Amino acid sequence: MIISADDTTLLRKGLGSDKARLRKPSLVARLLRRPELGALSGVILIYAIFFALARTSGMFTVEGIINILQVSAEIGILAVAAALLMIAGEFDLSMGSMIGFAGVIIGLGATVYDLPLTVCILIAFGACGVIGMLNGWITVRTGLPSFIVTLASMLILRGLAISITRYINGYTQISNIIGVDPHSPMISLFSGRFGRPIFVWMAQHGWIGAQPNGMPAIDGIPASIVWWIGLTIIATWVLLRTRFGNWIFAVGGDETSARNVGVPVRRVKIILFMLTAMSAVIFAATQVLDVGSADVLRGTQKEFDAIIAVVIGGTLLTGGYGSAIGALLGALIYGTVQIGILYTGVDSDLFKVFLGVMVLLAVLFNNFVRRRATAAR
Repeated sequence: MIISADDTTLLRKGLGSDKARLRKPSLVARLLRRPELGALSGVILIYAIFFALARTSGMFTVEGIINILQVSAEIGILAVAAALLMIAGEFDLSMGSMIGFAGVIIGLGATVYDLPLTVCILIAFGACGVIGMLNGWITVRTGLPSFIVTLASMLILRGLAISITRYINGYTQISNIIGVDPHSPMISLFSGRFGRPIFVWMAQHGWIGAQPNGMPAIDGIPASIVWWIGLTIIATWVLLRTRFGNWIFAVGGDETSARNVGVPVRRVKIILFMLTAMSAVIFAATQVLDVGSADVLRGTQKEFDAIIAVVIGGTLLTGGYGSAIGALLGALIYGTVQIGILYTGVDSDLFKVFLGVMVLLAVLFNNFVRRRATAAR
């Protein structure tokens, strides 16, 4: 076979185009494809603003940072699970009511039926896990939007929590929960403090405030922060390193195509609804065991706060794109703004205004990043 000069030229051009297609994307292109980019930029901007406005107010002391992280963790625990579900293209509006419902189970089990806290929390996980499974099963079997299904669950759970508590306890609040089982390991697991020796050492060297008896003003890292970071690490590993993570992205990107290539779409969604329910139980346990009481109204509108944090973190409402780290950064922005406004002395009523602006800017920025990422491929 004889190859002409023209054929050689065309062959070289073809090889050149193949090399161009196989060339490693630039750093900018890779960064633009990351959903956390917008949230990271937001964190830097928020901290720059508050550093300029409140750097002498105590906001950036160890105590101030712990306060910020603790508020962020309350939203972040929910946001991590909500991010996985939203990447799969679904929503769960029942998480807030699930918190109150789980708290009622823990509280009534301990104070009325004298059950150990470990058993109460396990029952809460089981009951809420079943409810999450039902949310997912109804969604995938009927084809109804998860917004509608979980909205109904939100109302049902809140009503059940109120009616059951009033019927059994006479009140909508349950107190003295820890006193029933004061030595339970669940207290340390969900409301303990970690790293106490380090904080004692910092207090002795004047790095943080100390009480009159010499003990640190902050005696450790709250368990909620450890749960938040731990869940984020696990969720990130699942999304980036496991087949189940690939399934989540596939289901959210194109459910029909995912099903055609063998992804168990229904099973993935049901598991994710169960995970959001479990995150609500973790949130409830950290609150109940920290303050020693339960209230049927706890968790009100927390589902919207979690969704806000996830959206700010770069996850698309349409599914198929997002990350757990982005949800962590979104929750950090949420907590920083909520606490930072108090340190600056600005009217706290403006918190929701600022949060609404942040959501709108996050969505606009995420759309911009997607267009740039698509063009950079």
